[in-house]
Amino acid sequence: MLLDKRSPASIFLYGQPWFDRLPEAERHALLDTVVLHKAAKGEHLLRKGDRIGGWYGVLSGMAKLQTSGPDGKVSAFLGVPAGEWFGEGSVLRGDHWRYDVVALRDTTLIGLPLAQFQALYRHNLAFNHYLIERLNLRLGQAMAIIESGRLRSPEERVAQYLSHLFWQGMRKINLSQEDLGHLAGLSRQTINRVLKQFEAQGWVSLEFGRVDILNDAALEALLRAEPDAAPLPPP
Repeated sequence: MLLDKRSPASIFLYGQPWFDRLPEAERHALLDTVVLHKAAKGEHLLRKGDRIGGWYGVLSGMAKLQTSGPDGKVSAFLGVPAGEWFGEGSVLRGDHWRYDVVALRDTTLIGLPLAQFQALYRHNLAFNHYLIERLNLRLGQAMAIIESGRLRSPEERVAQYLSHLFWQGMRKINLSQEDLGHLAGLSRQTINRVLKQFEAQGWVSLEFGRVDILNDAALEALLRAEPDAAPLPPP
């Protein structure tokens, strides 16, 4: 039952900075309207072209946002871990989703219906402050992706997609090399080479389907280098 404060959905929402500031009656009403959407690993949670019906967060698991070209080639541009919302810009714009949302592992989304989102957007200052913070984060990520694709070396691109900019607070990232390749726009072979290089430097530790960050400072120093700087020498 979503109204149960011990339920995962309630714990998720009560952890939001804007939710706890709502009057109790509004909190209960909101909890009564949220929806849960589950998908197994590899399945679509939302599809490009679907009508936007609400704002979604990852309650458990992990999702990726991706598009596919006419040739079927997949380009993923953002991974979304548990505890994070996504798609606020799309929801504000309305209409239809312009990308697919795919489960990277068994995943449950929590959805705030469009009517409730719009009511909060029109009348709640704390909610708007939170949206501005999210949009600012997305702008920073978008600018980093553009720069990465045009100017950065493979080493810098991998470091960027392991950084706090894309995985806030997460230093154990459950992400396969194939998925990291989709996000960084690099082949699995290149990802494997760079990760092995980082591991030899003591910057990361590699497990099956997971990358543990051991040295944030080294990755950040690599990203502070000029974009046209030479890549790291092999270890």
